[in-house]
Amino acid sequence: MAQLLRVQNFTISSDGIGAGEGQTLENPFGPGIDPAKLFTWAGATASWPMRTDGGGSRGLDDYLTRDYARNIGAEIMGRNKFGPQRGPWQNHEWRGWWGEEPPFHTPVFVMTHHERPSITLSDTTFHFVSGDPAAILEQAREAAQGKDVRLGGGVTTIRQFLDADLVDTMHVVVTPAKLGSGLRLWDAPDELLDRFHLDVVPSPSGVTHHLFWRK
Repeated sequence: MAQLLRVQNFTISSDGIGAGEGQTLENPFGPGIDPAKLFTWAGATASWPMRTDGGGSRGLDDYLTRDYARNIGAEIMGRNKFGPQRGPWQNHEWRGWWGEEPPFHTPVFVMTHHERPSITLSDTTFHFVSGDPAAILEQAREAAQGKDVRLGGGVTTIRQFLDADLVDTMHVVVTPAKLGSGLRLWDAPDELLDRFHLDVVPSPSGVTHHLFWRK
């Protein structure tokens, strides 16, 4: 069975924006971008991986939140998702946004022009790798040991893999909020219909799930 490269639960605004520019430690999604506007739908579900209490909603949103980890053996993310530093690493003290228990539970391949030693936190090992998307995907597939690879983002990284025609399935969540400016995944989802089938499924929570799979 083929190993798929999957985008899971990637959330954007109604005008196609997934993050702002000028990310800082204080503003992980860029100045003026409130993460709550993007992720309220997922944080409300019973299966939200960062949930520390009981409760949460069931239904469509929860089902798709649970799918985040199904059959995933490795993740690829851009350096901007890992942290706010740019250029050569100023130090190796930064270990990601997620504390000592990252929510990935797999090897993670962080794309960067500035490699550094791998680090392990709990059951997640971060590898800092350079190369083109196809080469990094090959590394991630080997680490995934037959399971699928999740493409975690951000926007620029997903666009790189889409441009290289490497993405097999994609779940993009469109929230009602407009952000106005920032890093845009698309102007309209129809841009991808030359390569993908698309089902659009509205949720009672107000978000709309866009489910793409390769033709």
